[in-house]
Amino acid sequence: MARTAAVERDTKETQIRLKIDLDGTGASKISTGIGFFDHMLTLFAAHSLVDLELSVNGDLEVDGHHTVEDVGIALGAAFKTALGDKKGVRRYGFFLLPMDETLARTAIDFSGRPYLVYDATYPVERVGTFDLELVREFWQGFANAAACNLHIGVL
Repeated sequence: MARTAAVERDTKETQIRLKIDLDGTGASKISTGIGFFDHMLTLFAAHSLVDLELSVNGDLEVDGHHTVEDVGIALGAAFKTALGDKKGVRRYGFFLLPMDETLARTAIDFSGRPYLVYDATYPVERVGTFDLELVREFWQGFANAAACNLHIGVL
């Protein structure tokens, strides 16, 4: 059975079209209007081997908050749908990633109980036009919509 999902999310602030294949190859086609966010999501797809297609039209003239948070919600909803009854899925997972001066740790439990612990600080407020405080908002939206317990820490 294919572990895929398609989500359409339309609000006053955003219009999102998203497709995922959890058993993909990491292929992606992403357009959010926020360059660094596109880069983050492209790397997410590539390293997770989840195929991701994403098209967003958001109110970027206001700021990136609605776009980033709503993409997190849509991606979380897609994961929840694609996982279905979770049969054959290991409920728990973790990963450590050393990159240059940073060590990132992530642990997830697709428990059906949404919760986020996010422990990361950044030496700058922005990367390009991307406001780094929105990273937490993305993962909060994801955790809530996916109904998962998610712990993220950057040391």
